[in-house]
Amino acid sequence: MAEKEQAKPLTHFSYRIRSDEDEELSTELKLRQRKYIKCCGCVTAVFLLLAVTLLVLVFTVFHIRDPEVRMNSVTLRPPNLDAVNGTSGPRANITLTADVSVKNPNAASFRYTNSTTSVFYRGEMVGEAQIPSGKAKARRTLRMNLTVDIITDKILAVESLKNDLSSGALAMSSYTKISGRVKILNIFKKNIVVQMNCTMSYNISSKSIQNQECNSHVRV
Repeated sequence: MAEKEQAKPLTHFSYRIRSDEDEELSTELKLRQRKYIKCCGCVTAVFLLLAVTLLVLVFTVFHIRDPEVRMNSVTLRPPNLDAVNGTSGPRANITLTADVSVKNPNAASFRYTNSTTSVFYRGEMVGEAQIPSGKAKARRTLRMNLTVDIITDKILAVESLKNDLSSGALAMSSYTKISGRVKILNIFKKNIVVQMNCTMSYNISSKSIQNQECNSHVRV
């Protein structure tokens, strides 16, 4: 009986040791879980911040906008059109000079390939100019002067020329096509084709271009 009574305190002491160890282990696990939750929360917050920042950049800085092409002015040389009214011979040279601007609103350069500008009189193409390849810098406007050599024989071949000369005005039009690409960080790319149609009339008495109207169309 004495031996049994002495064994009981040992069992109780052993139980207390295991209980303390379990509590310490449970506390350590809880601390680890809290650290893990905090770590996951921080990582999630960072990813959310990056996602929001990327979305803002995509819809602002990285958003590719369409370039704008504008015909600022058109001049004719010589301005008296003697070549088409017969006073200086049918093969005298006529040159049309167009001041064209390309506005690039993007955060990257707009690079365009060789392009063309065509001039028409009463629907008949009477001249064409080549636009060499180049680029419009980011958020800049590129201006260039295009020179078109008018083929006087084609103007003289139009049946309504005499009537137009009598009325004092020649109805003309132009068509410009510029193809290029905007590329941001080699990730965001957009192929763009800008087409511009202009109508105008040449006033023979004032020797100037009047009633100029242009419409641009962008195709991607």
